[in-house]
Amino acid sequence: MFYSLRSRLMLAFSILLILPITAVVFILSKESAEQIRKSTQTSTLQTIDQFASHVSTLLTQIEDMGNQVLSSDITQEWITADLNDESTKGEKYLAKQKLRGLLSSYAINNSSVISISTFATGEGGLWTQDLSYLKSSWYSQFKEQDVRWTQAHQDRDQADDSIRLREINSLVLPLVQLQSLKDVGVIKINYPTVLLRQDMDKISFGKSGKAFLLTAEGLSVLNQDLTGAEQLLRGGLATLQKHSGGQNSGIFPLRQGGTDYLFFYRRLPAQNWLIVGEVPEAELYATITKLKETLLLASFVLLILVIIVALWLSADITKPLSAMARAMRHVKNGQFELAMKDMPKVRSRQSEVDYVAGVFEQMTHQLKYLIETEFETNLRRKNAEYKALLLQINPHFYNNTLEIISGLAAMKREDLVMDATEALGKMMRYSLSLDTDLVQVSEELGYIRDYLFLLKLRYEDHLMVAIRQDSAADQLLIAKFILQPLVENAVKYSLEKGGGAEVAITSSVCGERLHLQIQDNGSGMTPELIANILADTDLRDSVGILNHKGDSIGLRNVLSRCRLYYGEQFEVVLDSKLYIGTTITLKLPLIER
Repeated sequence: MFYSLRSRLMLAFSILLILPITAVVFILSKESAEQIRKSTQTSTLQTIDQFASHVSTLLTQIEDMGNQVLSSDITQEWITADLNDESTKGEKYLAKQKLRGLLSSYAINNSSVISISTFATGEGGLWTQDLSYLKSSWYSQFKEQDVRWTQAHQDRDQADDSIRLREINSLVLPLVQLQSLKDVGVIKINYPTVLLRQDMDKISFGKSGKAFLLTAEGLSVLNQDLTGAEQLLRGGLATLQKHSGGQNSGIFPLRQGGTDYLFFYRRLPAQNWLIVGEVPEAELYATITKLKETLLLASFVLLILVIIVALWLSADITKPLSAMARAMRHVKNGQFELAMKDMPKVRSRQSEVDYVAGVFEQMTHQLKYLIETEFETNLRRKNAEYKALLLQINPHFYNNTLEIISGLAAMKREDLVMDATEALGKMMRYSLSLDTDLVQVSEELGYIRDYLFLLKLRYEDHLMVAIRQDSAADQLLIAKFILQPLVENAVKYSLEKGGGAEVAITSSVCGERLHLQIQDNGSGMTPELIANILADTDLRDSVGILNHKGDSIGLRNVLSRCRLYYGEQFEVVLDSKLYIGTTITLKLPLIER
């Protein structure tokens, strides 16, 4: 079909139109995808940098505020009064009240709702005046690890009760008397966690990508929900530690759970924090994917249009030629009715193709008439051969059987004489009954039993026979005399091999097929002989199949008769090994009376 005129026309159109457009589409999609990829990555990093800038600005303001509080005269006066043992309680109380006023003014004047507290060593907080802060995680991290920028937490030491219940992050600074540089406690500047978290939550990549603010250890600074992303974040941080090369920001691919991700990061060195983002690569590059799909769809639509145009342009030429080619194949196989159906219609305007089609149609009609005439002649001849075959029984078998009967009579074996004579008589009646071509399986097997009984009288213990008869197959109809030649060959070639002959005959129903099987331990057949037998008995080789001369004539005749009678419904399996034996299985359609 590839070398047909239609195929070549379609191929030519495809090459002339599809290849240039496909090349353009490929180049455009590749360049566009690369530009969009770079733009997407740059935009994502810019978003993270903007947030980092916002965080840095806010935290710088908080740090400046802490330094202002520490250097304030009011703070230093309170520290001096607290350290001076000669200060009275009134002086200490007055200094503390001034400090509270200072810290309250910072909180009131700051739009970010920042609160400030101080904690003197061995004393409580400025507002609650208890020592509970000593057990807090933020204080432990500050004292043990010098962590000044805390994670999200709650703090009771607040001037306002409403602030105590909200999540805050803090900057913790040493509380130092500037004159003596003596460390007397800590200053804690608090800012609402939501101040950064609401901006962080606005950052998104694709449909499911998220951004997180993490410590160097991978802990959430803003108490964000890391559920489902812990393993991915751990993998990203591990890769970042190995391959970042000291860069403060960047992007790298990461594969997790069979999915490709992109991992963005931005360092905040002053706080030892990381702003990280993760997003499935397919989501981030959804625009690129959509563009490629659109271009591929356009190419596919173009291909369909090219095919339609090619078919339309070639229809006047290729359609009648294709129809005529199909008709020729049917004529080659002898299927003239199908050839007439596929014959191209000759139109009124006589082109060269129409003329050829018309001439071929006339030739097909004439060829069909000649073949049918020849077939009828051959059919009458083969019918006569078939009838002769049914009447044909090896004369040597008759002679041997009569000699056996004579010998039994001489030995006064009247019982065996009667059985042998009865068996021979039944075989004769069965052979001479030509009123029907179909008999029941049980009748054919009965004939075989009589035949084998007579052979058994001759060969005695040298012949062993087993007949396995399926009751479900007994009433089914088969063509007459298709088992006797096969059994005769099985006995003959098994005895010629030397030793005894072992023959097994089986009838069975398998699904929608009747199986008749003859198995022997004879000399077997070569693969070449099996191939020749099957080729000679092919249904299409219908001339002279019943008068073949040579080896295995009985098998050839049986297979030829079955193919003539059953047609394509007949199947034979020949399994033969040299010097081991042969198994012949006839697979016939189920025919009931």
